[in-house]
Amino acid sequence: MDKNWMHVPNRFTSAEYSEGVNKLLIMARAHAPESTTFRCPCRRCRNNLFLPINEVEDHLFMNGIDPSYTHWIFHGEGESWSVNSSYSNDDGFDPTRNFVDDMDDMLEDTRAGTFMDHASVPHEAGPTSPPTGNDGQSKTFDQLFEDAKRPLYPSCEKFSKLSFIVKLLHIKTVGGWTIKSFNMVLELLKAAFLDIKTPTSYHEAQRLERGLGFNYVKIHACPNDCMLFWNNDADKEFCPKCNELRWESTSGKKGKIPQKVLRYFPLISRLQRLFMSKDIAKSMKWHREQRVDDHSTLRHLVDFKMWRQFDKDHSWFAQDARNLRLGLANDGFNLYNNLAKPYSIWPVILVPYNLPLWLCMKDPYLMLSLLIPGPKAQGNDIDVYLQPLVNELQELWVHGVDTYDASTKGQFRLHAALLWTINDFPAYANISG
Repeated sequence: MDKNWMHVPNRFTSAEYSEGVNKLLIMARAHAPESTTFRCPCRRCRNNLFLPINEVEDHLFMNGIDPSYTHWIFHGEGESWSVNSSYSNDDGFDPTRNFVDDMDDMLEDTRAGTFMDHASVPHEAGPTSPPTGNDGQSKTFDQLFEDAKRPLYPSCEKFSKLSFIVKLLHIKTVGGWTIKSFNMVLELLKAAFLDIKTPTSYHEAQRLERGLGFNYVKIHACPNDCMLFWNNDADKEFCPKCNELRWESTSGKKGKIPQKVLRYFPLISRLQRLFMSKDIAKSMKWHREQRVDDHSTLRHLVDFKMWRQFDKDHSWFAQDARNLRLGLANDGFNLYNNLAKPYSIWPVILVPYNLPLWLCMKDPYLMLSLLIPGPKAQGNDIDVYLQPLVNELQELWVHGVDTYDASTKGQFRLHAALLWTINDFPAYANISG
């Protein structure tokens, strides 16, 4: 559908604009024939308000339509789309494969990003050579590819073995299932469907997460928040500052148990993974290539003066739209929601602000970076726990890392900058030192 009318400057006298508004309202009525109110897509309401159809029409002429609303998802445009309309043999779509998931495509991009040969292609180069990697990782990905191509059972057309397991693991996480209950579900599925291809246990299914690179690092910490037993101090048994023992127990069947453990989710690999999906990689350049450049309205942090000033001060960073601007949020909360158990835990979350305003604050893109243990707030000692994250941020700023871009099938040098923190005032005082 032609939408050039959305940018017509003289709305009141333009027959093109009037005809475009009429088509939009006809589509909206057909989309919700029994509704008396509709989302208003004008510049002011931006689909946040439900109004009678005549008021929506008035707003569209008085305020103009939101120019960024190019896909009319709230007014029925998506209903005429076919699930497979974008596929053709020229695009590499295999008509003999009917699985609705695109897990194999995702693995193709992930594999290319994981096994890319840094030495074979310079940073500015185009398409990469075939990815290389060690035999262990390659075998893991080969198994994942096989599972992505294998149907869940012989006549299944909706799920591959891999996509079903991934969805089942996701339900376990969202639903808070125990490992025992997850194993019981797997046993029930195997008993009910003899030909089903599922793992025999949670631990077997969990190997998929390791194969896809979802892991974290446990770093032992001084119980008094003095230091981390990490890097050059990884082999120490006592804290050199307070002389506190690293271990809670040094004997027994369980062996040594650390008194305090920081869980760190490595940042660089997670930022690189954002570019291993074609769609997400394209969205990472939204702030430069697709947003509406209107400084009179603040819709996203890219509209703020600080963003533009940062681009002026660091022009080398701004040259590549894929370089990441990050925000950091942290605060403590009572893990048990019970004042009788005064235990607080402190998550540190990173937000990639390159993404469009409707994505950057969504759950899938909020990256948990650190999980700092309690039982009490660290105060100014929180900087001890921020060391692994700060080290990676410094590497991303100064040196950058070679990263595979699935949207261009090539490599580039990824840099990142931490521009904002989100805190209440006590946490802001602590994190600022």
